Amino acid sequence: MRTRFLLVLAAIAAATVLLTYAARAQNYPSRPVRIIVPFAAGGIGDITTRLIAEKLGDRLGERFIVDNQPGAGGIAAARSVLAAPADGYTLALVTNGTAINVPLFKSLPYDPVKDFAPISGFSLFDLTLTTNAAGPYATLGDLLKDARANPGKLNIGTINVGSTQNLAAELLRAMAMINVTIVPYRTTPDAMIALLRNDIQLAAEYYATTKAGIEDGKLRLLATTGAKRSELTPNAPTAAEAGVPGYEVRSWNALFAKAGTSADIIARLNQAVRDVVALPDIKQRMLELGLEAQAGSPEEIAARLKDDIAKWAKVIEGAHIPKL
Repeated sequence: MRTRFLLVLAAIAAATVLLTYAARAQNYPSRPVRIIVPFAAGGIGDITTRLIAEKLGDRLGERFIVDNQPGAGGIAAARSVLAAPADGYTLALVTNGTAINVPLFKSLPYDPVKDFAPISGFSLFDLTLTTNAAGPYATLGDLLKDARANPGKLNIGTINVGSTQNLAAELLRAMAMINVTIVPYRTTPDAMIALLRNDIQLAAEYYATTKAGIEDGKLRLLATTGAKRSELTPNAPTAAEAGVPGYEVRSWNALFAKAGTSADIIARLNQAVRDVVALPDIKQRMLELGLEAQAGSPEEIAARLKDDIAKWAKVIEGAHIPKL
């Protein structure tokens, strides 16, 4: 009898916990929600997160506040999220840069796969492979042919070692089997100036950066890095189409919560992100920034994170990039 009584009490307690979680999810959010962004204000990650945050606030009836906490590896931002309760009121902006940091750092004080709960992605964006419009290359194939005919003579410019742009160039070098020098610059403007001075023959950068130069005829877009042609530049081939089969590099932004956050709250946030990303004004604004507005299931963004960790680990190892 005593055992049966204890089982009944345990069942009642479990049911009470479930009802409590359900009630919290139905009332969520009942106060402002913070989104911790591991970048300074003003960049693409910050701007797009603010777009999403404003619309989430409109849809869910509470403010979503962007809290910028820049720092190497996103460590400070991650610690802020992990120090907060797993209640859905402190969220994280997680990006492809998060995936890169796992193999790039000798040791991170967090595991983005185990310590965070995926909610949804909200934007995807390709890189552009551009050359000086006054230069000799009309296609990426032309440049690859020249690189193979003149090993060690061509330069590809990117920003700092370990960035998405830098690893995209390393992946291109490996997959195209070309002997070129990858030159890292301190800033994106430095790389663009080098391209216009012909110090480098190719630059791997985001469309938002190269758009003005492409439109005014100073830069020539040879290819984009997605699996399919970009809606922004439909006439430009992908790198895979232009001579490097299987090549693909895509950046992404997503919202994650702390692991242990109620599944009901995750589901509520996921649906809200999907609704926001489907709004015509959000889609248009994202396009203007060089991004594709796209949401999905928690499982989809979790898989993308894991796949990118594995992908960039191989590139970093193959390029012999020292761990930070």
